[in-house]
Amino acid sequence: MKLIPTGIENFKTLIDKNAYYIDKTNFISEVLNEQVALYTRPRRFGKTLNMSMLYYFFSNKEKENSYLFDGLSISHNSEAMKHQNQYPVIFLSLKEMTNSSYERQLNAFSNIIYELLEKT
Repeated sequence: MKLIPTGIENFKTLIDKNAYYIDKTNFISEVLNEQVALYTRPRRFGKTLNMSMLYYFFSNKEKENSYLFDGLSISHNSEAMKHQNQYPVIFLSLKEMTNSSYERQLNAFSNIIYELLEKT
């Protein structure tokens, strides 16, 4: 029986657990066709999952996870597939920042940036 992915925000986890997934990989083609893009969505609308999908597709650190896209819509787009795992990607989520003071939020953001820089 397939898992209903309530609360799963990591694309790899979702695919590896064989959970239900509405194929949104054509979004990758849209991103490739834009020079600058801003995507806003309401809460609980899959923003983090989509960003995770983009990370696993574009990141040159995730070549061993290229199988995640096998059989999905994007795998049939040869032009888009030329971009798979070709770029350094920084995946930054501000979900953990709480509604606290400006100073605390700035400090939390600084910590996030510091951790990202340590990983590269």
